[in-house]
Amino acid sequence: MAVGGRLGSVMADVTNSFDLTEKTVVVTGGASGIGTGISDVLAQAGASVVIADIDLAKARHEAGLLIASSYMAAAVQIDVADEASIVRGCAEIVGAHGAPWALVNNAGLQDRELLLESTAAEWDRMNAVNGRGPLLMTREIARAMVAGGQGGRIVNIASAALIGSLVRGLAAYAGSKGALLGLSRASALELAEHAITVNTILPGGVATPGAIGARGPPADGPARRTPPLGRCEPRDIGAAVLFFVSPAARHVTNQVLAVDAGWSVT
Repeated sequence: MAVGGRLGSVMADVTNSFDLTEKTVVVTGGASGIGTGISDVLAQAGASVVIADIDLAKARHEAGLLIASSYMAAAVQIDVADEASIVRGCAEIVGAHGAPWALVNNAGLQDRELLLESTAAEWDRMNAVNGRGPLLMTREIARAMVAGGQGGRIVNIASAALIGSLVRGLAAYAGSKGALLGLSRASALELAEHAITVNTILPGGVATPGAIGARGPPADGPARRTPPLGRCEPRDIGAAVLFFVSPAARHVTNQVLAVDAGWSVT
């Protein structure tokens, strides 16, 4: 009986460790691609998911699908390349939901431009969304978290391109994701005193509309090889996000997790 009681308690603790009930999570770029997988997984874990996207119609559609499945969701329009849009959108989120428990900086661009043909304009465009956008989102949401005094979680979605999963034309993309990784490390240091953790996920190849429709030269390079476990799906990235934003990861910060289906061992 004692053993059964102990195991029952352990199982309850394990279940509760991934329960996000009554917690608000903001997912940028949550209306498409990897963002939909992240939003779905977090909603199923009990979170109230705020889908922040430049395309408000699509954000509302995705939020509506979650609501129709009896989950909690909302939509807000945010253009992460526009500081005024970020400030306004984050204020709207905090006003409607209070300080979020977690922020997932997922919105990103992944077009390609060959290094010898690279332009400052493309570098600036890529970094405005993939680097500066997460900085400003982190600033605004972390301010609310600190004011709320309950701690929080920030997860940055970078790329396995940082560990070699490259194709030709990713100079600006990889550079911007490297900036995001640097932001994660600096944010983890400065926010630890407020019980806010910051971690990074490096997705490998995921077949999304953004990846399939990326502009630029044909994809050619190491990232084209098939990983041992097959291509990842958006939900696989969502599962990794769930760990980082869950109570189970309360002592995990400044960590980098590659979700690449074993690409890195081939």
